[in-house]
Parts: sequence; structure tokens; C-alpha cells
Amino acid sequence: MIDFNNKVVLITGASSGIGYELSKQLAKENCRLALLARRKNIIDELALKINDSGGTAVSIECDVSSKQEIESAIKKIKETLGEIDIAILNAAVGYRIDIENFNSERIEEVFAVNVFGIIYFVEELLHDFINRGSGMIIGVSSLAEARGFAKSGAYSASKAAISIFLESLRVELRRYGIKVLTVKPGFVKTPINDKNDFYMPFLMDVEKAAQIILKGIKKEKKIIQFPLPTVLGAKLLKFLPNILFDIFAGRLYIKNKFSQK
Repeated sequence: MIDFNNKVVLITGASSGIGYELSKQLAKENCRLALLARRKNIIDELALKINDSGGTAVSIECDVSSKQEIESAIKKIKETLGEIDIAILNAAVGYRIDIENFNSERIEEVFAVNVFGIIYFVEELLHDFINRGSGMIIGVSSLAEARGFAKSGAYSASKAAISIFLESLRVELRRYGIKVLTVKPGFVKTPINDKNDFYMPFLMDVEKAAQIILKGIKKEKKIIQFPLPTVLGAKLLKFLPNILFDIFAGRLYIKNKFSQK
């Protein structure tokens, strides 16, 4: 069971959604928080609230798609809080991209944030973690990795890529005493999902989602996935024969498309 007491915890995407709520809950665990996001005004305000309530937090503006900004952020964290113990790599973007408006620049942005935004941090953290023989890397993926649904190809593919990458890291880093955890939420009420134009089954409040994630981290669960009905549905979809999936996904796409008119 992990103890957050006095640990230095880095969290990306701290300005909204799961990252924001998780930061609030972690502040009660007596750890030293480094809040990273592009929207500096929001994390400034959050850090102020945490510090005023007796916690410890610093806010650092950081675009996770930039290696230079990540290097700078890591340096600032070490200078202000000390060596990083836990990295929660949560920042993500998502766009619904249909064939009629196919846009490779949007897809590049999705992969730059969702995939390389984690890979760049891992690159910066590994040397210190390996030398110390300790550390924890927590990457936020998604149950959307299960299959390639219409208009969600870029987002789902980015999450599938990071799940496999984290799994590989977990296997390699075990002998160094470094823990790697993968978080796979279903639908959570966050700004990313608020833009969705389709029905989201088992939609969960962000406060509840953050509680589940924090509990899973404390228990050092290799994979933290929820809610159960969506987990089971995702597993079923993975094993569904392609011909049946194509029919199911195709009908769902048509239904959603016409329901918006």
C-alpha cells in the first residue's frame, strides 16, 4: 500500500477533468504537488487553494507536446519541491473526426499530446528513477482503446498505443523497482466527453472517477479500469469477430449521424 506522505507528485492536465479533481483529492494526502497544464491561470488558482488549506502545491505552465517545456518543468519541480517520486501523466485531447472533414493536423495533435506527451516525460524521468531504484509512472489511457469506432479513430488509436507502451515499460522496469500503472476510464463527465455527440453509457461523475483512481494507485494496481459494465463491454468488443463488429459499429454510426439531424 503506497503512502503519499511527503512524496513529490507530478500531475499533467491538472487544469480540468480528472487531473483537476485528482489534484484536489491528492492535496489531502499530505504530498507535495506539481500541477502542470497549459492554462496557467487555472492551476495558479488551484495551487493557491491547496496551499491556503495547508497543502503544498506549485503550478507550472507546460505543453506536454513540447520536449523543451517538459525539460524545463522537470527542472523547476526539482528546484522547488525536490526529486519526483510519482508521475501521473494524465493530459489528453480528443476530437471527433469524420471522413468528410478528415484532418491530419488534428490527428497529429492527438498523438503529440496523448502519446508523446507521456513518452517525453518517461524519457526525462527514467534516469533518476533507475538510479534511485524507485519511482512510479501512472499513465492515463482509456477503455476507448478497445476497437476503432467511427469518428474516434485518432483518439482510440492514441490510447491503444499508450496502453501497449505502458505495458512494455511495466515489464522492463520491474527489475529496477519502478512501478508502472495504467488507468483506463470509461465515460467520465469531463470537458473532453462533454463535446461528444452520442449517448455515453454508464457516464460517471469526475469526483467518483478520481476516487477510484486514487484508491487504485494506493493499492498499486497494475491496471485501474472502470466502471465494471464498460470494462466488460470493452472486453467483449475486443473478442467480437470483425464481421460482427463492423455491422454493430456501422449501425451505431448511422444511428448517431441521423439522430443529430
